[in-house]
Amino acid sequence: MRRTSPGVLIVLGLLSAAAGYGFDHVLTITGNATFTPTIFLPVLLVLLGATCLLLAWPVRRSVRSGVRIDPFRAVRASMLAQASSLLGAILAGFGAGLLAYLSTRPVPAPVGSTVAMVALVVGALVLSGAALLAEQFCTLPKDSDDREPDDPAP
Repeated sequence: MRRTSPGVLIVLGLLSAAAGYGFDHVLTITGNATFTPTIFLPVLLVLLGATCLLLAWPVRRSVRSGVRIDPFRAVRASMLAQASSLLGAILAGFGAGLLAYLSTRPVPAPVGSTVAMVALVVGALVLSGAALLAEQFCTLPKDSDDREPDDPAP
């Protein structure tokens, strides 16, 4: 299993920033109010990041102490961390796109909308960072009997 690539996270962030900017632009053109995320979303993202770290910590502890752990537990924690880092990149980009659209409008945005979008970007970045750290925690050392397919038999 490969670890999450920073390039993928950057591309997802840029694409979702364009989507967020376009989404708010379409809402404004059609005469609707701009989208403002709820303030509870960043709190939820930070809690998800903390959950990723809490699930990955026993895996890290077992790797450091040398005690065997169920590999499926490590894979589950790692997959949650990968999905969370992708979600964090997407939401950080989307929130940045929304914030960029609000800052380019001639009418100043309400302070509540700006604070909610900044909180969304910060919460999503915290989620991505925590998820990448949790993914690093879930890296298991190779067993001595594991060979690459190209290795000759001893």
